[in-house]
Amino acid sequence: MKTVSMFFLMILLVSSISAEELKIKSNSFTTDQNTGISVFTGNVHIQKKNDIINAAKVTIYIDKKRKPTKFIALGDVSFRISTKEGSIYKGVAGKVIYYPKKKEYYFYNNVHLQQLNDKKEILGDEVVLKTTDGKAYAKGRKKEPVIMIFDIDEEK
Repeated sequence: MKTVSMFFLMILLVSSISAEELKIKSNSFTTDQNTGISVFTGNVHIQKKNDIINAAKVTIYIDKKRKPTKFIALGDVSFRISTKEGSIYKGVAGKVIYYPKKKEYYFYNNVHLQQLNDKKEILGDEVVLKTTDGKAYAKGRKKEPVIMIFDIDEEK
């Protein structure tokens, strides 16, 4: 019965994300159709097109129309994300929240975000990445500033 329920949920998730395939692997899975909450734990690996999130635990919230509204990834989160303009980001954080309708990622706790195309890095405690327009915002830790690292080519 659990396999049938998991299969049903996966079909729902896959069909509801703009016809893009969403693949989730984990050691265990629970769902509550009444609350619309699904929890994946243990070596969670999520892939949607070129975007990847790895975490110890991922909770997915679904609305009444069975569309995902929020993903929360916790515990040694690593990720690789592409923006609409083609920028590629990778990094790590303690917690990541993704809002699929807005296509926005919120990274928290010891965030290290690298933009691979332009060789930029952001280190902070809170970073927001809007994948539709490629904008990022950052806040530093309580006693430390945000750190931004650029690779600048200078003419000789």
